[in-house]
Amino acid sequence: MHIKIGTRASKLALWQAYHVQEQLRANQVSSEIIEIITKGDKILDRSLSKIGSKGLFTEELEEQLLSGEIDIAVHSAKDLSSDLGDNFKILSFSEREAAHDVFLSLKARDLAQPWVVGTSSTRRVALIKKYFPHFTIVDMRGNLQTRIKKMEDGHCDILILAFAGVHRMGYEDKIIKHLSIDEFCPPVGQGVLAIEINKKLNLDKQNKLRNILNDAKTEQCLLVERSYLNFLQGGCSIPVFGNAVWHENSIHFTAGIVRLDGSELLKSTFILNNETEEELGKRAAKYILNAGGDKILEEIKRNI
Repeated sequence: MHIKIGTRASKLALWQAYHVQEQLRANQVSSEIIEIITKGDKILDRSLSKIGSKGLFTEELEEQLLSGEIDIAVHSAKDLSSDLGDNFKILSFSEREAAHDVFLSLKARDLAQPWVVGTSSTRRVALIKKYFPHFTIVDMRGNLQTRIKKMEDGHCDILILAFAGVHRMGYEDKIIKHLSIDEFCPPVGQGVLAIEINKKLNLDKQNKLRNILNDAKTEQCLLVERSYLNFLQGGCSIPVFGNAVWHENSIHFTAGIVRLDGSELLKSTFILNNETEEELGKRAAKYILNAGGDKILEEIKRNI
């Protein structure tokens, strides 16, 4: 069996693809890596919310899944739309890396000072406005290395990034603060690799790959998170968040939404109880909407 692995061409995406390749090699499955440039990699002069969130980092990979040029596409799970349509499905999820965010800086130490922070995430913008209102925020696009170079060149004092990517790329020496998940609850899927396939992929390949690459407990958590996101019809441009974890033999799911200006945050924790993972995600979404999230969503969609 030989597997063609599709991936974005950034260093972090390639790390992820090589990680998958190593898992396959350890199980006597040969593979090759095919690099693909996506729209999200090409358009760097506008924020994600201004160019639309659907398919920014996946559309070109999905085209090659359909054509058979690749067998699997390796993604950061947080980049995948909650609705993959009729042709695709997620075959597996990796064991989750730590899911929290971190501040990186070359000079900032005293966070009481009015630093300039770079990010393109509406969730992070809103949470910074809530918890660090004295910071100035500038839009910061590009892969991890590009953003660090922009910080080095003085475009910002601090970057806010996912710990998982910082750790995988070896930039932990630049971390000045690990942000609490209680305050900076991550987006759906952060810290997890997802393997996407064409539903028509050979079943023998599907079964073999799933047995090697899927982490069952992480998958159950991601089914909750993605169900929540799908019910809210959220994407990269919507500051919703959701993090499901195993605790005492059950899944605890913390989820919510925050106003773009940080002035209001709705959040609650839900426990899996005689229901499917998808039902838990929907239950959480309905609760957040009924608690006022519907009005926040309406306002956000008018302003992005």
